[in-house]
This record gives sequence, structure tokens and C-alpha cells, in this order.
Amino acid sequence: MMRLGHEFIEALDALAEQRGLDITVVIATMESAMQSAYNKYQPGEAETEIKIDHDTGDMTIYELRTVVETLSDTPNTEITLKDALKYDPNAEIGEKIKIEKNPTNFGRIAAQTARQVITQKLRDAERNVVYNSFADRVGDMVSGTIYRVEGDDIVIRINDKTDAELPKRERINGERYNPGTVMRFYVLEVKQKQRGPRIVVSRTHPGLLKKLMELEIPEIADGIIEIKNIVRDGGSRAKVALATLDPNVDPVGACIGNGGIRVKALSSSLKGERIDAVVYSPDPLVYIKNALVPAQIVKVEPVLDHEKEATAYVYQDQLSLAIGKAGQNVKLAAKLTGWKINVTTVEPDRMPTLKDIFHEVFEDGQQE
Repeated sequence: MMRLGHEFIEALDALAEQRGLDITVVIATMESAMQSAYNKYQPGEAETEIKIDHDTGDMTIYELRTVVETLSDTPNTEITLKDALKYDPNAEIGEKIKIEKNPTNFGRIAAQTARQVITQKLRDAERNVVYNSFADRVGDMVSGTIYRVEGDDIVIRINDKTDAELPKRERINGERYNPGTVMRFYVLEVKQKQRGPRIVVSRTHPGLLKKLMELEIPEIADGIIEIKNIVRDGGSRAKVALATLDPNVDPVGACIGNGGIRVKALSSSLKGERIDAVVYSPDPLVYIKNALVPAQIVKVEPVLDHEKEATAYVYQDQLSLAIGKAGQNVKLAAKLTGWKINVTTVEPDRMPTLKDIFHEVFEDGQQE
């Protein structure tokens, strides 16, 4: 047995607190490091085990040997039953017993060898803590500070131990990412890598808007209003399909809020992104009509012999609204509903004129 001392244990406790690690993890790391050091100091085939008592600061080194009747060609891994009974009166053939070892000069050599191993293993343990704390948070929203911007690389500081990446494809076009700016992000991916966990976040994922709406709109958080689907053109426009479980609650009105206060708060969090609240319908043709908001749709008809394709009819003055700039409105509506949508104009209803009634007479008179 070797006495490491209470000061050594106090140092481990301080290290655990500083790095946010459980003391049992630190002790286990120290035991593993000391075992590696011992195996280098005392190479051989024997299996070893090292235990550190957190209360006393004592370190005990054991060699594990299998109890046999007759020693084989690997005596360093075996012990006869006769000798085993000296260490353990209950020893039996086939089981392993622990033999305590007290090597000379090991303390100094172990300290030198273990220091590097301990540092690495504690770093690995710290990385595992970070990974485990975020592995189940994919799909969550987190707040983070823009920490470093270097070319196409943007690093987000989530907390004092955790950084995340914001790839170019997950950024809102035209949004400024200045160091020190606090933003909300969607946790897109968490993977364990050799150098530690890789956390990828997004500003364009529909899930970010969903989480913001749950935060901003109590009726959604309480389950009175259900979000059926969300599609986004990050930073530009989004469409959200809503359904209500309470017929007395207007899902669109709840999303907009008094004077538009709720939708404005959502929009300001996403670089002014325009958010269209859409009433969901199980009837796909009604759903398509609603999805083309803010355009007023005369009617929607399915295209015969074409699965999930429909034509929306609008008056001429609503055509540009229905299609949207660069086709954005109709594209988002198609993505929201899962249908291909064609938009075409229809002539406005009007009273028939004399020319309409006597069409053939007028035509004959013009020919004469």
C-alpha cells in the first residue's frame, strides 16, 4: 500500500470541481493512469488492478492471478491453490485472486509517467461529459455567443466548456455574426470525434422557428394549438401550418398576437423573416388555398391523372401575390402541403353584355 496523502486527494477534488467532473470519474481516471504507469514500470503478463481510497488517500496495487492446480507456461498469471489459500482462505480453482504488491521506487516513477496520462484521460473524460450533456439535445434550442469568426468558420460559445460550429449552409443570408452577439440556435448534430465532441447548430432549420413559437405563444406551449408543419427560406420567409384543438381559439390570431406583437417578436429573432400563419386542413385542396396566403384564391382544382398536383385560380390582381418574388410564395406553399401547385388566372365574374348575348349577330355583322 502507498499513501498518496490527503493533499493529493484535495487536489483531485479541486480538479473535479474546476472541470465540472464527478469525483468518481477523476478517481477512476487516476487509477487507470497509475495502472498504465505501473505496467510500464513492471512489464509482464500479469493482470493488474489499482485502487485509490478517496477517504484515506491510500493507493493499493494488486496483481490478479488465476487459481490452478498446476502452473503452466505463464506462471506470472497463475497461482497454485496451495499458495492462493495463503492470501484468501476461500480461494477456489478457476477463480482470480488479488495479490497486493509494494514495488520499490514506484512512487517517483509513477508520478512522472502518470502525469501525461492523467492529463490526457482527464481531457477525454471532460470531453465525454460535454458529449453526454449534448448528445440528447439534438432538436433543442440553445443560446450562444458568437465567439470567433474566421473566414467561413464561425464558432459559437454555448458555455465556458462547450463550443459549437455554425456552418455556412446553416446561416441566414445577410445576417451579421459579430463576436459577442448573443443568438438562439437549433442543435442540429452532435458527434463524438477524436478531438472531442462536434456540435453543429443552425439558424435556418424549421425547428428553430418551432422552438421560438413554443416559447413565444402560450397556446402552442400548452398544446391548444398544434404546429403541423413549418417550411422556411431562412431570413426571408416562412410558412407555418397550424391546427387548433379548441374551436374557440383562432390559431392564426394567436400566432400573430394583439397588434402583431407575437409574430413581430418571432420575426425580429430571425433577421426580419416574414412568417405566414396558415390554417391546416385535412382537405388538401383547402390546405393549398390556405397555404397560398396572403393571396386570395378563387378555387383550387386537382390536375387529373397527376398525383398530388393541383391548380390554384386567382384573379389577375392576385397573381403576383400568389406566386411571390422569384416564385417564393408558391414554392413554400408547395413544400408546406407536399403538392405541386400551378397558379393561373381566372376572369372576374361580371354581368353579361349585349355583345355576349347576341355574340353571333355581332360576329355576322362584322363579317358583312
